[in-house]
Amino acid sequence: MNSLVAIVGPTAVGKSALALDLSRAFDLDIVNADSRQVYRYMDIGTAKATREERAQVPHHLIDVVDPDEDFNLALYQAKAGEAIGQIQGKGKLPLLVGGSGLYVWALLEGWRIPAVPPDPTLRRELEARASSEGADVLYEELRQADPAAAQRIDARNTRRVIRALEVSRQRTFLSGQPGKEASFSYLVIGLTSDRTELYKRIDARVDGMMESGLLAEVESLVARGYGFDLPSMSGLGYRQMGTFLRGETDLPTATQQIKFDTHRFARHQYNWFRLADERIHWLNAEDSRTGEAARDLVSGFRAGRRGRLEN
Repeated sequence: MNSLVAIVGPTAVGKSALALDLSRAFDLDIVNADSRQVYRYMDIGTAKATREERAQVPHHLIDVVDPDEDFNLALYQAKAGEAIGQIQGKGKLPLLVGGSGLYVWALLEGWRIPAVPPDPTLRRELEARASSEGADVLYEELRQADPAAAQRIDARNTRRVIRALEVSRQRTFLSGQPGKEASFSYLVIGLTSDRTELYKRIDARVDGMMESGLLAEVESLVARGYGFDLPSMSGLGYRQMGTFLRGETDLPTATQQIKFDTHRFARHQYNWFRLADERIHWLNAEDSRTGEAARDLVSGFRAGRRGRLEN
């Protein structure tokens, strides 16, 4: 039973719905691979499974830290590995689900992740430089110091660039170096969609989040004392609502910005999950037969079928 199934793809493409379908069909436990769903009190903006869905199907690595607690790749890999081991120990198949490519591949490829503690003094220095010199200067410094880490990071994600430089200064790598292969075999199912359709899905999801109370959720987080300087509060939806709450823009503009930024994020996710990657069996989210095709893949994998989809 040292095996797992993963569902990957861009945001809003339908990964969670497919995961629930497969979990019910095969009695699987879901392991979260979304870097934002680990935070408590952040439910609407991170599109977490509902309480009813979590009551029907066991979910792991959701609501594991408060928004002001540090959570990094090394911690995720350790906690996910522990959850997967517990699920496999019960004779069940884990289902890894999420769009955070760094988390997914670190786990599947067995990266060695350096457990480097934050350096607050250096971080403040780098943040000041990013403000005065520009984030591009820091990214170029990272590219020179650690090309492998730089290749895996969006140059516009200043927080990750700064973290990578912190680690690089200690002569290690943010993304780790691929170590020995993980001790389990895996099947990776990718969900994709036509770009226009995907953007429609994203826009509809954002509208649904606003109707469900995203603004009130962000106000509640602020009332609890969580500031917009926290990494958790820089996520999609939360930082844009912050611009409205600070009076920097109106609500329709902030909402539209969430949509635009999420479109861009989805494009970036395809850098992690490439359509040409033969490890991923891609299915079209718009195809009515996708659910059946995914169930066939899992059924074959459980039966021990070998091939390019299993590592």
